[in-house]
Amino acid sequence: MKKVFLAVILGLSFGIANAQQVRFGVKAGLNLATFSGDAVGSDVKMKAGLHAGGLVEIKFTDKLALQPELLFSMQGAEIVDKGDNGSGGTFKDEYKRNLTYLNVPILLKFYPVNSFFLEGGPQVGFLVDAKSKNVFTDTNGTGTTIVSTESDVKDNYKSTDFSFNIGLGYDFTQNLFASARYNIGLSNVNDLKGAFGIYEIDRKNSVLSFSLGYKF
Repeated sequence: MKKVFLAVILGLSFGIANAQQVRFGVKAGLNLATFSGDAVGSDVKMKAGLHAGGLVEIKFTDKLALQPELLFSMQGAEIVDKGDNGSGGTFKDEYKRNLTYLNVPILLKFYPVNSFFLEGGPQVGFLVDAKSKNVFTDTNGTGTTIVSTESDVKDNYKSTDFSFNIGLGYDFTQNLFASARYNIGLSNVNDLKGAFGIYEIDRKNSVLSFSLGYKF
């Protein structure tokens, strides 16, 4: 994967030198993020987050362009574990994994018709922060106990994430555009060690994004 990104960067340098047009822009929008992969005893759900950042659109022709981006992205998932507590009652462990990345997607854009475009390409993400918010509920014959905690879990996740994007979009004007994109995780982001690793054997990021942007 690292060789792929090196080849893309070299191609990007060549592309800028031979581009017909280079434009800068900004974008922001909504993330619907979750984990794919193993979910031992867990119900994994989407969580909402935001993304924002900048881009460079390098147009080779009216139909073809290359677009590298730098995005601040809020990802992660909502996870629920529940079952028998062993004392005649039940337990539920609900927690949000809030992962923050600095993502660098490099996308090839194709315009099959005026204004409408398709896009796809690799992405590398660098983990900036990781927090967990837990709500544990235990219910038995004597009542219900609820415990809420927050913790830093950055050491439980790998510092680098590799993925692939596919998407589409529309240029409303020469400046304003909207896009939708699905980010498919390719690498296991889990780095949890020890006996508790059974609960997070394999986690890959999976993110559906909706963006509005402006090109200068």
